[in-house]
Amino acid sequence: MGDGKEILGFGYLMQNAGADAAIASLWTVDDQGTQALMNKFYEVLKQGNVTKAEALRQAQIAFISSKVGSGFEHPFYWAPFILIGNGL
Repeated sequence: MGDGKEILGFGYLMQNAGADAAIASLWTVDDQGTQALMNKFYEVLKQGNVTKAEALRQAQIAFISSKVGSGFEHPFYWAPFILIGNGL
């Protein structure tokens, strides 16, 4: 385990590579939960008139309220994800 600074390095690398923003996880995540979260994130983002930050927030709320599927309500599945960079 690192001391937490590695997440800052990831953000720097992504921005240095030209990405406006990146989604990262703060701890080891479940593959199925991550796939479901990313599917919901892009579904919301494609609707337009929503920022990346808001799309991630809405995806996480969908998990909390069981709108994504049964079993993903626990913070283990949705809480580790953060948006690094420009969330607009």
